[in-house]
Amino acid sequence: MAWIKKLSFVLCACVVLAACSISYKFNGASIDYTKTKTITIENFPIRSSYVWGPMQAMFNNELTDIFAKSTRLQQVKRNGDLVLTGEITDYSQMNQAVGADGYSAQIQLKMVVNVRFTNNANHDEDFEQQFSATTQFDSKQQLSAVQEELVGQMCKDIVDQIFNATVANW
Repeated sequence: MAWIKKLSFVLCACVVLAACSISYKFNGASIDYTKTKTITIENFPIRSSYVWGPMQAMFNNELTDIFAKSTRLQQVKRNGDLVLTGEITDYSQMNQAVGADGYSAQIQLKMVVNVRFTNNANHDEDFEQQFSATTQFDSKQQLSAVQEELVGQMCKDIVDQIFNATVANW
């Protein structure tokens, strides 16, 4: 009987511990909300010679989403305290590795975004900078089969870089 009580106690303790969790979210934003309340994010058009149509919407959605989810800034169409403008300047693919048969084994996909950031509360923080991301895929795969996933990864990577450079002060 004593072992049943011990087993019951251990099971109850496990259930209680599993139910309790500590959640801490760190998004890295360091914004003085007394001075900075709004952000204007303009659409980033594609200015690359190679274009994949859905990329522009994917990038713009990812960019607006990160500021909506990770800050208390209100997104406005014009005259925000912070302003992000720019364009997708490069989207390209190149052979990365050659296999034993002499043919390409890996293909690298690259995306570059030029960003102009204006902080109307502190113009010392203004900048224009390029952010880039690359990813590889097996040359046996068709780009059309993996493009959406890979572009999504690169958009997320570049948006994280932009977020860190603008409001995280990293």
